[in-house]
Amino acid sequence: MLWLVRSAVVIIYPRTPTLPGAADCGLDEFLKKFKRESPLLIWLGTVLGALVFHLTPLFTVYLPLPAFLLPAKLADRHAARITSTNVYLVRQSVFLVKLCAGLCWGAHPEVRKVFALPALPSDPGTWRTT
Repeated sequence: MLWLVRSAVVIIYPRTPTLPGAADCGLDEFLKKFKRESPLLIWLGTVLGALVFHLTPLFTVYLPLPAFLLPAKLADRHAARITSTNVYLVRQSVFLVKLCAGLCWGAHPEVRKVFALPALPSDPGTWRTT
C-alpha cells in the first residue's frame, strides 16, 4: 500500500520551479517510518484516503481513470478539486494523505529554506512509549 499513498502524495505535492515536490523530500523513507511509527488507525485512514483520491477522478475531471494514470495537468486539477470538494467525508479522507505528505514536505530543509525558516534539528526519538 506504500505505492498507493506515495503516488497520491506526489500528485498532491508536485515539484514547481521554486519548490521541491514531495518526491524530492525523501518520501520513500518517510512513508516507511510513518507506517512503522503511526498507530494502525492513522495508517489505515491514510491508505483509505489515498484510495479515495485515486478512485475519484471520474467526479472531478470526468475521466474513468485512477489518479495515478492521469496526465500531469489533469492530475493537478483533480488534486485541487478533490481537496476542496463540498463532500465532507471525501475531503477529510484525502486530508489524511495531505497531512502525512505535509509532515514530510514541510520538514525538508530545501522547503524550509525557500520560506526563510531554519532547518529542523534531527529527531531525538524521545516521544515514543514503546
